[in-house]
Amino acid sequence: MNMDKETVVRPWGHFTNLARGEGFLVKIIHVNPGQRLSVQSHNYRSEHWYAVKGNPTVQLGDETFVLNENGSIDIPVKAVHSLQNPSDKAIEIIEIQRGNTISEDDIIRYKDIYGRA
Repeated sequence: MNMDKETVVRPWGHFTNLARGEGFLVKIIHVNPGQRLSVQSHNYRSEHWYAVKGNPTVQLGDETFVLNENGSIDIPVKAVHSLQNPSDKAIEIIEIQRGNTISEDDIIRYKDIYGRA
């Protein structure tokens, strides 16, 4: 298992890779106030999101959920999803990715407020 912590800055905040091994990646995602991740899907990985700070709004398919702190949600492979921070405080989630291919290239963006779709 690789424990090298790499932080990557994105327009909505940043994420830090915490642990990587065969078929999985664990990261902490920091979303700035009022920001959102792109509406996206993944062909090769599922994700499990666990809210550790704040109350993110999650779009999963046609449904919208508000996670409480300590709440979680599963994002299946190929499911269209997004996450938003509607509050005035930063939120943090732990993301666990599982799959045969774990790569930032496995992102299909459908809508993005930062022009990346």
